[in-house]
Amino acid sequence: MTSKYPLLFEPLDLGHTTLKNRVVMGSMHTGLEDLPWDLGKLAAYFAARAKGGVGLIITGGYSPNITGWLLPAGAKMSSPIDAILHKRVTDAVHAEGGKIAMQLLHAGRYSYHPLSASASAIKAPINPFKPRAMHDLEVRKTIKDFGNAARTAQKAGYDGVEVMGGEGYLINQFLAARTNKRTDKWGGSAENRQRFPVEIVKEIRKRCGENFIIVFRLSMADFVEDGQTRDEIISLAHKLEAAGVDILNTDIGWHEARVPTIVTSVPRAAFAAFTADVTRAVNIPVCAANRINMPATAEEILDRGDAQLVQIARPLLADPEWANKAREERADEINTCIGCNQACLDHAFVHKKVSCLVNPRAGRETDLVLAPTRSAKRVAVVGAGPAGLSAAVSAAECGHKVELFEASEHIGGQFGYAAKIPGKEEFNETIRYFTTMLDRNQVTVHLNTEAGVDDLAGKFDEVIIATGVVPRVPSFPGVDHPKVITYAEAISGRKEIGDTVAIMGAGGIGFDVAEFVTTDKSPTLHLDEWNAEWGVTRQGDVPGFVTKPNPAPSTRSKVYLLQRKTTPQGIGLGKTTGWVHRASVKMKKVEQISGVNYEKVDDAGLHISFGEDRKDARVLDVETVILCTGQESVRDLDDALRERGVTAHVIGGAALAAELDAKRAIRQGTEVAAAL
Repeated sequence: MTSKYPLLFEPLDLGHTTLKNRVVMGSMHTGLEDLPWDLGKLAAYFAARAKGGVGLIITGGYSPNITGWLLPAGAKMSSPIDAILHKRVTDAVHAEGGKIAMQLLHAGRYSYHPLSASASAIKAPINPFKPRAMHDLEVRKTIKDFGNAARTAQKAGYDGVEVMGGEGYLINQFLAARTNKRTDKWGGSAENRQRFPVEIVKEIRKRCGENFIIVFRLSMADFVEDGQTRDEIISLAHKLEAAGVDILNTDIGWHEARVPTIVTSVPRAAFAAFTADVTRAVNIPVCAANRINMPATAEEILDRGDAQLVQIARPLLADPEWANKAREERADEINTCIGCNQACLDHAFVHKKVSCLVNPRAGRETDLVLAPTRSAKRVAVVGAGPAGLSAAVSAAECGHKVELFEASEHIGGQFGYAAKIPGKEEFNETIRYFTTMLDRNQVTVHLNTEAGVDDLAGKFDEVIIATGVVPRVPSFPGVDHPKVITYAEAISGRKEIGDTVAIMGAGGIGFDVAEFVTTDKSPTLHLDEWNAEWGVTRQGDVPGFVTKPNPAPSTRSKVYLLQRKTTPQGIGLGKTTGWVHRASVKMKKVEQISGVNYEKVDDAGLHISFGEDRKDARVLDVETVILCTGQESVRDLDDALRERGVTAHVIGGAALAAELDAKRAIRQGTEVAAAL
């Protein structure tokens, strides 16, 4: 028991079994579920989290039948062979003292294949396939299929199942008037719409008996028009409790919702109040979820009585030892999830294997191993950005003697700039983590030190160059005008930014800078302000809890976001986060102009034109022009070392500056350390 987080590590008696603490690993599809030959990797992935101390693990979603596949030939649990194959997973978790439940998920109209079916034949805006409406016999068969899938999971050794009733998947489609236009016993009134999930739970309890955990993932705020009201949600919670559910888990928002729920700009524990409404209405444990990434936040939720359990999903990608570190009061050693989505959800939605930007070993537990070295080497790492920090800490964890050289007065590199962008304050947590781990692993850190060839050649067994990038300054008339500054100078505060601004370059950095110059620099938005900005209401009688957004105005009178390309701005941003950045920029009324030629900068402002014939010339009367026009690698040291016969490992931006990529940088740092 920890004195710092006593509620988080209090056991929970479910009657027929006990969870050792209140930490639940939430469901995430990793891409390891779909193919049987990946089950060994999946077993190792879950075993690491069980060893890390969580009370209950919930798998990614498995369909109860073919119709409910997320993808053709996707993960399902329906046959004795499935049960036999999954013994490898459950045995691995149980060997580490953990408990594991399989999530049963029927995708409904989110199924990405032509066999999809739903409550009604209404196409999802995020899916090209229109579902057919399920007839009565198919509804009844699907209920039986859920029962069969649960029983098969039980035979495979799973301690329970979680029924996915949220996120806009099939059960949620039956529950909401938005997608249920039926006139039979499965549609119409709230009571009829709720019959489907209640019958599923009853069937599972009948097939699996009393000594089996049933978790129901309940949508507590749909965040879509014609979604459920609070009264409907509470009513369903009571019915699910009576039907035999052990735990109600929180689900927030549909995939098609225009309210961000998982990105880093969402305030921590932003939706706990929705969970609290259900917690206070039922007599079974309720689990809070979404943007809970540190134990102090989790403990606060439990202390307020908003929930009896806390679900963390991506934080356990970032750090499988999250629970143990919290229990042992080592929270400063937690590799915190920063909500970036770049290697997890962005991968999942384009059908790639899931990992983690800050922990590239996630999902690769069997092939990216930081094993103790048999022969410690003297290792120099030059550059303390994400790549260098990853390499230094990973090498030290393997037992090497590491020295880290950084030319500036602090570590972090490009992450230090990212952390100053409104809504990206979580990036500071990664810098805090690396600061702690450099100290714990006794890495010698030289700040304000520009390592030269004489400092390195002949003094180290291995040299890793992670000197990163500098902003690229294009060549055009007036680029040296006082109005022109780089993004680094703007974000760091080294140069003043005027009231009217033109941003050259509409890539990821350009969008970040647009948010930086249009948003109040106060700490993260208060929850009430964030709700107003995205149109979230707590009025229980408003279906879906959505209303008209009311964002704060821009802090500057005029901002332009410009790019040479004629394509829509921001199309290269992350799959799950890009739409949020694009919406944020539009909220601030940034004028976006594409297909421009940059002619010159002078006292009048930025002169632009369009097309090969440079027509429609225009002058943007701005006080500041911010360059977000790419980066250039800093690798002079590599060339100098080669002249002295020293071959160094070049990683991160120093290796490739085509686009800033912290995911690649941290992965390369880990990989080079593992290979030493």
